[in-house]
Amino acid sequence: MAQNHVIKVSKKTLAEMTTVYQPNRLNKTVPYTVFVAKVGTTTITAYQSGKVMFQGPQAEKEAARWEGTSTTPKKKVSPQTTTLPADFGNWSVIGSDEVGNGSYFGPVTVCAAYVDKSMISKLKALGVRDSKELTDPQIIQLSHVIKELIPYKLLIVEPKKYNEIQPNYNAVHMKVALHNQAIYLLLQELAPTKPEGILIDQFTPEKNYRKYVRNEKIQVTEKLFFVTKGEQYHVAVAAASIISRAAFLEELDKESAELGFSVPSGAGSKSDQVAARILKKGGLDLLANYAKLHFANTQKAQKLL
Repeated sequence: MAQNHVIKVSKKTLAEMTTVYQPNRLNKTVPYTVFVAKVGTTTITAYQSGKVMFQGPQAEKEAARWEGTSTTPKKKVSPQTTTLPADFGNWSVIGSDEVGNGSYFGPVTVCAAYVDKSMISKLKALGVRDSKELTDPQIIQLSHVIKELIPYKLLIVEPKKYNEIQPNYNAVHMKVALHNQAIYLLLQELAPTKPEGILIDQFTPEKNYRKYVRNEKIQVTEKLFFVTKGEQYHVAVAAASIISRAAFLEELDKESAELGFSVPSGAGSKSDQVAARILKKGGLDLLANYAKLHFANTQKAQKLL
C-alpha cells in the first residue's frame, strides 16, 4: 500500500539530500520545491521550507535514512548523536570536515585536524572559526598558518578519481570512507598521543555512519562524536573546515588555469554553461578531469550543446 512520510530537515541536510539524490532527479518543476527525485518505487519531493515528502510503498524506509537529521519531533532520540560533554570545547580533539561534495566542479576534500587543549586559545585568537564567516582570501591565508601549527591529514579526491570510484560509493558512503581514512592516518601520525575525543561534523545519522564504516578495512570507531555545525563546539572542526575549504579553492583555481577560463563552485546554471564549453573542447573525456559526471549538470550541458 502506498505511503506518505514527511520529515523536516535543516538547510545543511537539505543540501546533502540534493547531492545524494542528484542522479535520481526527475526532470519536472514543482512550485516551491528544491528537487523531485525517484528511488525505486519511492518519490522524494523536497520543499524550500525544509519539508521533505516521501511517497510510495518504501517511503518510510527511505525517509529513515534521514531521520537522524530530521528536525521533526521523534519519540526516541539518541543523546550520543546530539549531546557533547559540557567541557568538550576544552578537550584535546581531532575534528574532521569535508568540502566540495555538492559542487559539480572541483574535488572532494576531507581534513582531520588535531588541536591539543594547549593550542585552543591561540587558534581562536588567530581567528579560526566557521569558514562560512570568512572570505576566500582569509581562508587560504589562515589555512597556511594553521598547517604550520597543528597536525592534520588532508585527503583530496580529484574529479577523475572521484568518477572512477563513484559508481561503487554513494555520496554519503564516500564521505564516511574519506573521514574514516583521514582520521585513521592522523591517529597513526599522532601515536602514542591519543585525542580525548574525535568530532565529526555530522552529515549523516551516526547509525548510518557506523553502518558504512563497517565496509572499510581499517575502522576508527572509538571516541567518536557527531554534531552538526561542529565548528561551533570545537575549534578542531573549524581548523579542519578551513584547511579543506582552502584546498578545494586552490584546486578550483588550478582547474581554471589549466582550462584558460574560470571554473565555478556549486552546481547551478553557470556550471552547466562551463561544462558545455569543456564538452565542446574535448568531450566527456576532458570533462571527467574537472567535474563529477553523475551530477545532472552533465546532461544539462549536453543539451546546451
